[in-house]
Amino acid sequence: MADKRDYYEVLGVDRNASEDEIKKAYRQAAKKYHPDLNPGDKNAEAKFKEVNEAYEVLSDREKKARYDQYGHAGVDPNFGAGGAYGGSGFGGFSGDFGDLGDLFGSIFGGGFGGRRASPNAPRRGGDVRLNLNLTFEEAAKGCKKTVRVSAIENCADCSGTGARKGTSPETCPTCHGHGSVVQIQRTPFGQMQTQRVCERCRGTGKIVKDPCPTCSGKGKVRRSRDLEVTVPAGIDDGQILSLGGRGDAGVNGGPAGDLHITVSVRPHPLFERHGYDVYCEEPVTFVQAALGGEIVVPTLDGKVNLKIREGTQPGDEYKLKGRGIPILRSAGRGDQYVRIKVEVPRSLNGEQKKKLQELDGALNESNFKDRRSFFQKVKDLFTDE
Repeated sequence: MADKRDYYEVLGVDRNASEDEIKKAYRQAAKKYHPDLNPGDKNAEAKFKEVNEAYEVLSDREKKARYDQYGHAGVDPNFGAGGAYGGSGFGGFSGDFGDLGDLFGSIFGGGFGGRRASPNAPRRGGDVRLNLNLTFEEAAKGCKKTVRVSAIENCADCSGTGARKGTSPETCPTCHGHGSVVQIQRTPFGQMQTQRVCERCRGTGKIVKDPCPTCSGKGKVRRSRDLEVTVPAGIDDGQILSLGGRGDAGVNGGPAGDLHITVSVRPHPLFERHGYDVYCEEPVTFVQAALGGEIVVPTLDGKVNLKIREGTQPGDEYKLKGRGIPILRSAGRGDQYVRIKVEVPRSLNGEQKKKLQELDGALNESNFKDRRSFFQKVKDLFTDE
């Protein structure tokens, strides 16, 4: 634990950070160090794992409270009552390894109450987190993606017992299966009773005399598997897909944890998303804006024709109803807004300049409503003086 960095430092937030601030910092760091964006970069891969480990603790209120009080010892499965599998070295194995509160209570004189939970009680497995990159269209329309999930599983050869096939773990003769032992010491103030994890079985209450060669007696192995995920239409950047029971295997028959997939949506060259609405900017010529007409507009469903009115101004918006993002798990859709950008002609030749000057001479103030209004305001301003 000594070489681990502070989780708040890893995410770049202070200890008073809100849940939203922690989540935002995690998303930024996960994107920065994601293996897909840093192929072959071992340092980035290590930092990505470190960021996920930090978020796994700080996003869980119970784990965060233990971490805030006891540091890494409060959430490390290899410490004290958490060491159900001793020094197994399963990076990211975040299952519930027993009642740490009871253990700390017995050492430091209470504050948590109750007795230490049974080491053989069923416990839920840890959650697994990963990132999924999507294109703008994939997020908008939904899709199926295959993801690689690395999770802890029960060893198939020993069925999770840790004992070689054909044998079984034995009850620990030191703690008689309790996973802890009680010590009584005489002090000037009388007898003091303390409870500590049994060193012989490391808190499991069991002894494996003939370990399974596949899992080295741990009962668990880490495996990577491909999983097809259905991404619902309308999902947005930063949202999380949760798949129940796809995380780490539980302990002593407990349920498996969940798989949480954070979605990252790549920017689109034409579209911007605001909620379920889509915005795009459409350049038109000076003549098109002045005379109006029909223009071709890209949408998520292909190109459509849009009529713009005579005298359209730069920044005017036109709404295409129902052409936006499908509303998540609903039949409705947002709208698309087309923002007009009037492009002023460049590199005019002599003939073109002459025709524009003739046009300008033919126009008068009545053709320029905004200009007329502006100069009237200027006139009124200086008249008052």
